[in-house]
Amino acid sequence: MGNLQPFGISPFDILIKDFFNSNGKFVPFDQIKINHPVDIYEANDGLNIDIACVGLTKKDIDITIEEDILKVEYKKENLEDQDYIHRNIAKRAFNLGWRISRRFDLSKLEAKLENGLLHLFSPLTEAAKPKQVTIK
Repeated sequence: MGNLQPFGISPFDILIKDFFNSNGKFVPFDQIKINHPVDIYEANDGLNIDIACVGLTKKDIDITIEEDILKVEYKKENLEDQDYIHRNIAKRAFNLGWRISRRFDLSKLEAKLENGLLHLFSPLTEAAKPKQVTIK
């Protein structure tokens, strides 16, 4: 089965996962979907999304917005044409999408790729920002 440790998965993890799987069917390792590393957090000024994009350039990544849906996609290049002596860097394709609350203004989405991390920021809409009420 090979060394699974780079993926953070041990053979024991697969055994336990499959043991508690509700349908009771064994899923081979090569068919297990490994989620792409993403952090999503809300700050006082808006929504932040950090996506691991090691080895990618901004030209490799497509970001689209359709109404309240945010999509981020990378289509893997065809690397089979290259003769590798050793290949251990996984540039996995990903297709991520989220329905974003209307509290956040996707029309003002900012995207920055830095040190292998794609950082997306969507500010709060004016209506969602806290308002100070004066007592009369």
